[in-house]
Amino acid sequence: MPNLSISEILEASELLIDRPVLDAAITRIADQIARDYIGDAPAGHPGGSAVPVFLTVMHGGLPFAGQLALELGTRGLDLQFDYLHATRYRGQNQGGELVWKHRPATPLYGRRVLLADDILDEGHTLEEVRRWCLEQGATDVRIATLAVKDHDRCVEGVRADYVGVTVPDRYVFGFGMDYHEQGRNLPAIHALKD
Repeated sequence: MPNLSISEILEASELLIDRPVLDAAITRIADQIARDYIGDAPAGHPGGSAVPVFLTVMHGGLPFAGQLALELGTRGLDLQFDYLHATRYRGQNQGGELVWKHRPATPLYGRRVLLADDILDEGHTLEEVRRWCLEQGATDVRIATLAVKDHDRCVEGVRADYVGVTVPDRYVFGFGMDYHEQGRNLPAIHALKD
């Protein structure tokens, strides 16, 4: 179905999770993160900072990360923003080798890092990104994802610390996730009809 308009794609799809459910899930995640981070700053680590580095995984993580960051701000959690762009898909629907398009400019040594991404599917990209952050000296790396795909193919040991919703093992798009680079800005999660 490549080269279809977004309206044609939506006609061939079904709504899985609407905006109010996603908004509530992001609010819940923000509550969990605030409980875990506020008042839990590392003490006196050389080069460290109490303010976590909030890394958005581009492009898919952008809608989720923006809303999550605002929710965390309302709870009094300060964040230092940066982003990364690492992809295995490059417009395809199957992953290949990880390609770094942008690495964060913020030094991670002695810092707590919170990765914000749209979905945890099999976890190859998030595992490599998490490992890279630790290699840069991050003291703690946690993962927040809007969605987790329901299957048993995840890389061993990879999990999201904060999860909004679970989606079926189908081709999903919307709210950051794309259908051949389209539909990332849809305010809900959709799936192609079986």
